[in-house]
Amino acid sequence: MRINKSRAMVALAVTAIALGACGSSTSSSDAKTATDAAALGGLDKLVEAAKKEGTLNVIALPPDWANYGQIIEGFTAKYGIKVVSDQPDGSSADEITAAKNNKGTDAAPDVFDLGVNVALANTDIFAPYKVANWADIPDNLKDPTGLWFADYAGFVSIGCDVGKVALPATMADLLKPEYKGMVALNGDPTQASAGYHGVVLASLANGGSADDLAPGVEFFKKLNDAGNLLPVDPSPATIKSGQTPCVIDWEYNNAAQTAALAGTIDWKVSIPSDAPPVAAYYLQAVNKDAPHPAAARLWMEYIYSPEGSNGWLKGFARPATLAAMIKNGTVDQAALDALSVAAGTPVVLTQDQIKNGQEGLKSSWTFITIE
Repeated sequence: MRINKSRAMVALAVTAIALGACGSSTSSSDAKTATDAAALGGLDKLVEAAKKEGTLNVIALPPDWANYGQIIEGFTAKYGIKVVSDQPDGSSADEITAAKNNKGTDAAPDVFDLGVNVALANTDIFAPYKVANWADIPDNLKDPTGLWFADYAGFVSIGCDVGKVALPATMADLLKPEYKGMVALNGDPTQASAGYHGVVLASLANGGSADDLAPGVEFFKKLNDAGNLLPVDPSPATIKSGQTPCVIDWEYNNAAQTAALAGTIDWKVSIPSDAPPVAAYYLQAVNKDAPHPAAARLWMEYIYSPEGSNGWLKGFARPATLAAMIKNGTVDQAALDALSVAAGTPVVLTQDQIKNGQEGLKSSWTFITIE
């Protein structure tokens, strides 16, 4: 029987399309709804789709913050994907603003690295995704659906120019006369996370708790009355100039100054021993409107792999997966050994504790303005 030629061509075309679909490559549209790499056929398929996109947009990632410069370089070297870094000195709020203002364009950020307050207030713009080693992230540091997950923590620390004054072992040491006019707190604690967690640490060191900050406020009042507390928001510039010889700040900020000032200022760092460590994590999330959804998800796989997370560790930030990395033998031991000694179980505040605590400080933190 003769087959109509036009029908035969149509049948052939349909067959070809069907066969092509069966062996087709993973696309960006597939990645946009993928909640893990398995949904795309595995990590290799995700890599393939991300390479086709060729670009990843990140935002508010200073190259000297938690070693992000080297982490970005490592991602590009491994996958050949160009990373466009926007507003490297931007805030978490700037990240959300950029996502909303650039929604639907190629300029929108693909991924976020956010403070807890901002992250939890904007989960409606996140896409759920679970990295391959999802189980290595502690349950209290991730949303069970994958909307957000902690990446790295800073511990509150004290950094000092030991050429001018001894490195304090405790918060109580800062009340000594030799620290007169030397101590700076990183930011107004009613607004800044580092400053607020510094008050929490002082509270824990003086019989208070994460819910009772009165002893911490009283400590800083004493520090101020003694003339030891400076009304200055510290920065690398104020440290280098000698304006702020001792700084209460996140460990990764203080520790970074040790290397940056080598040969000019002998900057040392300690985590006070008169209180348990106080930690705060930043959170990662994928933009649900990411212009490069496959690259966004591959970025998450990379930074949560031992390779990427050791990058944070080299920047003196403690990865959320650190316990698993130590257990599995995948941790960079030299980078781990470079961290300050911290004894005890870290105190990680809940969203409500931070919100309520900062609100409460507005009526009690009135004795000094940090500028």
